[in-house]
Amino acid sequence: MKPELKRWLFALLAVALLLLMIGWMAGAFHAKVRPGVLPVTGQAQPGTQPFVVERVAVAATESVPATIGARQATTISSRVLSRITRVLVRAGDSVSEGQLLLELERSDLESRLSQSKQRATSINARLTEARLSLERAQDLQKRGLVAQAALDEARATHDALQADLASAQRSAEEAEVAISYTEIRSPIDGRVVDRFAEPGDTASPGERLLSLYNPLSLRVEAAVRESLALPLQLGQAVQVEIPAQRRVLAAQIEELVPAADPGSRSFLVKARIEYQEDLLPGMYARLLIPAGEEMLVIIPAGLVSSFGQLDVVWVKRDAQTERRFIRLGRQMGPDRVEVVSGLEAGEVLVPKPN
Repeated sequence: MKPELKRWLFALLAVALLLLMIGWMAGAFHAKVRPGVLPVTGQAQPGTQPFVVERVAVAATESVPATIGARQATTISSRVLSRITRVLVRAGDSVSEGQLLLELERSDLESRLSQSKQRATSINARLTEARLSLERAQDLQKRGLVAQAALDEARATHDALQADLASAQRSAEEAEVAISYTEIRSPIDGRVVDRFAEPGDTASPGERLLSLYNPLSLRVEAAVRESLALPLQLGQAVQVEIPAQRRVLAAQIEELVPAADPGSRSFLVKARIEYQEDLLPGMYARLLIPAGEEMLVIIPAGLVSSFGQLDVVWVKRDAQTERRFIRLGRQMGPDRVEVVSGLEAGEVLVPKPN
């Protein structure tokens, strides 16, 4: 056989094999089910019954982006300029009110206290001498043995030393108070969010060192548009959705800021939630605000079959069953689901035929 003919035969054989593979992948060699309707001959799945589709009035809610925060939160800072010697807590630690959190260097403040006390002791000794001198001058002036100017001078010296003693005592008290500031204690029962300083750093007045929050005071904060925010009332029950945990929590409105943001025309709404160990400040949430009622098509979830990303139900039409593709919406409880499109009120759903 000529080489050229062999090449042509090989090419034709390759094309034939390719066509056979395409036909096999397309299902040409398998039995097919004709599209359309099927007779109602199958038996229902256990626990399911025919269902008449109808629109149901459901309380409508609007989802508003929110953030979990804490009503009781604080930032710890120093009131004196000093070097940090110890930091006793780290992020995530639980603390109680009055617990020691940080210690600052106190040697300079103790030296200032010692100097103030020594100065007060010295002034007090001089004041004792000035008091005796004043008493002698008063006695001599009564007997006419000294001039009035000498008495005035003794009294002025006594009064000046009294003022100096009071100043030294105030300085000592200030030093004692400053020393008490070197021990920084927790103002609340709570949890440490973050730690911003380490031993050896210099703590400046007002500079944050730690941040704390009380886990028992969690709440959600959301900026709600005018039309939804104005009907809300203090104490009103609402719901909060936590997308990361796929759950919905009960909440109660505890604060309505009585001024709108001029830029977004929204009001800040704060709702209290119960303590949850796995909820942390800063987490994303959705505040579900009541927004009247809406008419929805809701069907039993047991009547829906899924094929990949497609959802199918079987609709009874006369004596036959029609397969219908639908688009689902929200889960409306443990065994109900919303149908966004594909069904109309009055249609009858039946279980999937066997």
